[in-house]
Amino acid sequence: MTTDNGYPAVRMYIAGEWCQGGTGWTAPIVNPATEEVIGEVPLATTVDLDRAAAAAAEGFEIWRSTPVARRTEILHAAADLVAERAGEIGRVMTLEQGKPLAEAAGEARRVADTLRWHAEDARRAYGRVIPSAPGTLLSVRRAPIGPVAAFVPWNFPAGGPMRKMSSALSAGCSLVIKASEETPATACALVQCFEDAGLPAGVLNLVFGEPAEVSAHLIAHPDTRLIAFTGSVPVGRLLAAEAGAHMKPSLMELGGHAPVIVCADADPTVAARHAAAAKFVNAGQVCTSPSRFLVHESLVDEFTAAFVKATEAVRVGDGLTEGTTMGPLTNERRLAAMERLTADAVSRGATVVTGGDRLDRPGYFFRPTVLTGVPADAHVMVEEPFGPIAPIVAFCELDEALAAANATPYGLAAYGFTESAATAERLVSELQAGILSINHCGGSVHEAPSGGMKDSGYGREGGPEGLDAYLATKRVSHLLVG
Repeated sequence: MTTDNGYPAVRMYIAGEWCQGGTGWTAPIVNPATEEVIGEVPLATTVDLDRAAAAAAEGFEIWRSTPVARRTEILHAAADLVAERAGEIGRVMTLEQGKPLAEAAGEARRVADTLRWHAEDARRAYGRVIPSAPGTLLSVRRAPIGPVAAFVPWNFPAGGPMRKMSSALSAGCSLVIKASEETPATACALVQCFEDAGLPAGVLNLVFGEPAEVSAHLIAHPDTRLIAFTGSVPVGRLLAAEAGAHMKPSLMELGGHAPVIVCADADPTVAARHAAAAKFVNAGQVCTSPSRFLVHESLVDEFTAAFVKATEAVRVGDGLTEGTTMGPLTNERRLAAMERLTADAVSRGATVVTGGDRLDRPGYFFRPTVLTGVPADAHVMVEEPFGPIAPIVAFCELDEALAAANATPYGLAAYGFTESAATAERLVSELQAGILSINHCGGSVHEAPSGGMKDSGYGREGGPEGLDAYLATKRVSHLLVG
């Protein structure tokens, strides 16, 4: 059902049924480009959560027993529906999250490929036979771990949920997923594709609610076997502790503060073009977004000029308006954070070269911002900005740049620009990050693993490693008789 403003009605999905929830409690959904309320999201009670967990437990018994060929057939059908509906899913995503329509539709098409990849990779979740003593068959088997409780944020309304859904379902697990209350309709659209593809009832359940209450209840629920979370480091710590208290494994994809090192032998104009293009994707609301630019002193002026030129070419506006290349921030909280980080940097001696303030119009718009002369103790250098702010600082020696790059507790992504193979290998070896790109600022891809080091979490999503958390390993020693 679609409301008068073109935004779909939002419901939870429990045990194969769309529902409002036990009490009818709701929260408003706001269009970040207009600040207008465009819908309401139902909030789950503990009774709703218990129903979802019970449904996932029953669904797991069905799904784990479904032949992998049939599971793959259903998941491919769902992927086809996501791709077919990408334009409409993208429009809904733009309404509730703000990113430009082309970006949003592209995200929907990419997640269809993510689902296809994992569905096929599950066919190759091999065990092995180990040479052993005569009369004994020693083997390693892999089996779905069980019902999963998954929690995802708002910055990638399709990408976040699909990473969890595709891995869990491909591995043979069921799940209860809590998507963001700020971007709920995109998650509903994905679930609808699975339902229409013939996914058995109970295998996939979608809930919304007060985050701390939902996570605490689902983590503690006896039917939950794995916790999968994408979000901030502070929340990740809390959920990991709760999971540990119940002896449940967890997959934590947490925040980052990705350094970009531009070495003395790099082309500063090319580096600036790549870095600026990546910086303002999704208004900088990407955990792997390049967010600290460490540039050799001999190149910093040329790099800054090229970066500022690219920044000022960004067209900020409503994501549904043709020609927009950067939409609003998703909520008032991020807008306030950008103002705070900019003011703090300036108070410590930084210079605003371009941007630095919100647009004088309705919506959570903040101009793409470039800062220079930013001291190491400025908040924007030590906390994840998660927005369109680019601090540029100069360095003299590569040792200095590497030390600065590794100085934060984060270790998710890092980028380097150099024309030397030896220097590139040094960057790869010494940068403390789980995702590295050399001579470009590449994003996550479904065929290769993504994940962090240090406070940026543990476990991997994507690639063959993406199924590991969802599969339990069994060692079987079989003494042959008769």
